[in-house]
Amino acid sequence: MAFELCGLSNSEISRYSRQLIIPEFGPSKQLKLGASRVLVVGCGGLGCPAAVYLAAAGVTNLTLVDDDVVEINNLHRQVMHSENNVGRPKVESLAEKLKSVNSTVRVVTKNVHLTNENACEIISDHDVVLDCTDNLATRYLLNDACAACGPIPLVSGSALRFDGQMTVYLTHRVPERDAPESEAKRRKMVDNDRIPCFRCIHPTPPPAVQACSDAGVLGVVPGIIGTLQAAEVIKILSGIGESMAGRLFMVDMERNSMRSVKLRQARPDCGTCNPANRITPEQVRKTDYVIFCGSPSNDAPRAANMQMSDSRISVQELKEMRDLKKPHLLIDIRPAVEVEICRLTDCLCKSNRRRPRYIYLRCS
Repeated sequence: MAFELCGLSNSEISRYSRQLIIPEFGPSKQLKLGASRVLVVGCGGLGCPAAVYLAAAGVTNLTLVDDDVVEINNLHRQVMHSENNVGRPKVESLAEKLKSVNSTVRVVTKNVHLTNENACEIISDHDVVLDCTDNLATRYLLNDACAACGPIPLVSGSALRFDGQMTVYLTHRVPERDAPESEAKRRKMVDNDRIPCFRCIHPTPPPAVQACSDAGVLGVVPGIIGTLQAAEVIKILSGIGESMAGRLFMVDMERNSMRSVKLRQARPDCGTCNPANRITPEQVRKTDYVIFCGSPSNDAPRAANMQMSDSRISVQELKEMRDLKKPHLLIDIRPAVEVEICRLTDCLCKSNRRRPRYIYLRCS
């Protein structure tokens, strides 16, 4: 008796059997996953679940980009890292975990900071890019670089406090190839239904964007969003299901709410994603995204960048004043939750959630 092979090995058929038997999936979709290259930028709360589910599903060509190291305060949400990996580069820690889940996965690690100088070079040979970062400058950079290098679909996620969001930029709601529409009608649908990019939604940077290091995040929220990002990548690569392109999926775990809303249409004059005037790699390299956004392109504490002045003292100086019993009045106006975590003694406490996180000192 003769058998016609489907292109997958016996071990692959056994490993992926539970998704192979889905009628809409099958061997042809599995082969697409194995032949695709996916870039994950950010190996933290979003990147960990996204990468591990992609590796488990058979996306065996993954590139990880992150210049950070594992810290103890990461572990409540970045569940692919462990206590034993504290101090280790996140790309190495996550790559090791992916290999333990699926030994056939090929992982390229780049322990570098993504900048306007290297973004296009890193992105260019990938089929899909995941934005798993936590800062505005990198979001604009990834959006522009993906547009300049393809465009390449950009699956973007974010998580803050109890809330999470996910969408897809720089792709189209394209009907299936076997749909009854003619090729001419199909192309017309694509041309008239251009999906907005991040710059279409935010031509200029929003006035204030908090990071989870400032506002906090419930650990499970990035896990949910990262998993949704992985599902979206699988749909894009395999061509199954309905993409979130042009829509924003929102999760509110405090109120048990999940919904999606339609994004505004792509701007006809967008200088990033408009096919007639698309941004180029050279333009990306010449753009200073930190200056454009007015915020750093990484998640490092910003306190080091705060210039000291006569109206500012350090924690060490305050301790010295208190040790020497110099006359002063200390007013603590941090949010109530921070006061609860660490209460200062001998101070006037005026906690207010709406006020900035500063401690005022009046010297007499």
